[in-house]
Amino acid sequence: MDFKEFIRGALCEPEAGDTVEYFNLKARVSGNVLTNAQRNIPSPAYAYEADITKFLEVYKEIKKDCGYHLSFNALMMRVLVEGLKAAPRLNAHLQYNHTASCGRLIVKKHIDVAMPIFLESGETFPIKVRGVEDKTLKEIAELTDNLIARVDKTNMDSLLFELIAQRMVGFMLKGKLISSVSQIVSGYFGKYKVAKLSGLFEKKAPRDPESLEPLDMNEGTVCLTNWGPLNDKITGDVTYTPLLYPQVFLMAVGCIRDREFVFKNEEGVVDIGTKKVLPITLVFDHRIGGFADVMPFIRKLDEIFENPEMIKEW
Repeated sequence: MDFKEFIRGALCEPEAGDTVEYFNLKARVSGNVLTNAQRNIPSPAYAYEADITKFLEVYKEIKKDCGYHLSFNALMMRVLVEGLKAAPRLNAHLQYNHTASCGRLIVKKHIDVAMPIFLESGETFPIKVRGVEDKTLKEIAELTDNLIARVDKTNMDSLLFELIAQRMVGFMLKGKLISSVSQIVSGYFGKYKVAKLSGLFEKKAPRDPESLEPLDMNEGTVCLTNWGPLNDKITGDVTYTPLLYPQVFLMAVGCIRDREFVFKNEEGVVDIGTKKVLPITLVFDHRIGGFADVMPFIRKLDEIFENPEMIKEW
């Protein structure tokens, strides 16, 4: 082993024949958010299993007769909204000062749900469904479909540039000058550059009025991770996923599956049946107070799944 090989091994540098992929704009944005989440948010996760056998029957009945496109994802967003109304402290942003060990919880008036969607390229892309606290099920479904349709009319690179600029301004206003300068320099110079940031301020063609804007994809007040509805072929459960800083709560919906269970029939005879089970993972920031803040949310979900006829009134 010569000296160059020794140093390469010590630094874990790529070897000849390795493929190196540098972060694009999307990876830079999401990487920054997720890294901040892991560094700043101590969060436990609770695995909630819902018997949705009757709930699913009512959903199919509504979907058949409603006259509009109703996805299971839109329905679960409405479930999330009902849960947050019962536990409003979960619909909040937390600002915390690590140096002084103090912070403040900002309970948000509006419910803005951040959720991922699949692009034709196979990538996922975050969008934000705004102001759903007073929306009907139909309005949520139509609003979500409208946002998804607008993705095709959006210049993603241009939109991500605007979002990065907005976040850098936020860093600067919070006094994080070193972090801001580092991001600008790494985006403009060296092997990690993705494009010239000066392009943000050049004259560009007018934005398509039907395209997405930064407000449609920056941080919401809560996150709905819809892995199950997006991919009904997965067999595992979502056991944990990072919160999106500065949010304090996330609901991850898994894939519906059949499960056998033992019960007593009307004659009192022990029998075996099958029910539809939906795994849901609830992740929360432990600093907001603990599991007691999540219990009203869970009780509301219990009520909905045990009495699914109520969703007809949504």
